[in-house]
Amino acid sequence: MKIFKYTIILFYCAVYSVSAQTPAELKSWLPAIEGWAISDKIEIFEPDNLFDRINGAAPLYLENNFREMTQMEYTRGDDYISIQAYRHASPEDAFGMYASERSSELKFFPIGGEAQGDNSGIFFFAGNIYVKMWSSAQENVSETMRAIATHLAGSIDATAGYPPVVNAFPKENMIPHTEAYVTANYIGHTFLNMVYTAKYKIDSETCQAFVVDAKSADGAKDILNKYFAFTKQPLDFVEGNLIIKDRYNGDIPAIWKGQYIIGVFSENGDKIAGADIILGKISEVL
Repeated sequence: MKIFKYTIILFYCAVYSVSAQTPAELKSWLPAIEGWAISDKIEIFEPDNLFDRINGAAPLYLENNFREMTQMEYTRGDDYISIQAYRHASPEDAFGMYASERSSELKFFPIGGEAQGDNSGIFFFAGNIYVKMWSSAQENVSETMRAIATHLAGSIDATAGYPPVVNAFPKENMIPHTEAYVTANYIGHTFLNMVYTAKYKIDSETCQAFVVDAKSADGAKDILNKYFAFTKQPLDFVEGNLIIKDRYNGDIPAIWKGQYIIGVFSENGDKIAGADIILGKISEVL
């Protein structure tokens, strides 16, 4: 527990140092690439005009506390490499946005906190920035884009990684690259916000573990009061093991530990074998 809290402190010290990138700074961090020129043109989009550039996708970015997008470009004749750097309110939000756009069809790379891509594009998060990059070139320029991404990610946050709470999820039986962060309305409930999740497969059954970070024990109790009022269960619960009888998501075994609410549920509402093991391992770390 003390080690985990120390990790949190280090994480937020790092956040403080990377949270104020300006469009000019981001452009200055683009590396020189032989044969390519960095365009002088920079486009900047904010919450009130993000729809002008990404239209239907904008609501999800706003839900993940989007603040500003800087669009930059490399050119080589008629070819271009376009870079969109989305600044969010926090590293958790940037990670959450990245995780929401993961694709099992892409390859993963150790760039920034994590990157995924193919021959035509690459996407990564670092600090409170989520970066999307793609090229119009007919030939494969994926190595060039990865070189740009590596340099840019290191400049944004050289120690980028998953949020500390995500690292509390045990790796055993976890489905790779399913860790995520949900800012609001987790499993359809308005009182479940700031939720870290990961999917597991146990004996051919799939389930999802989650951690709600309520920031304080009183905050966690308030959330549970709302949840138990919704489920029409008695409000005389105490810290420790709980069963939440959610009529939409089935019985959810959970643990209330200080500022955290830890749970496991099946999307089919089935009983989950091994749920207590997952809960116990997460609780030991938090």
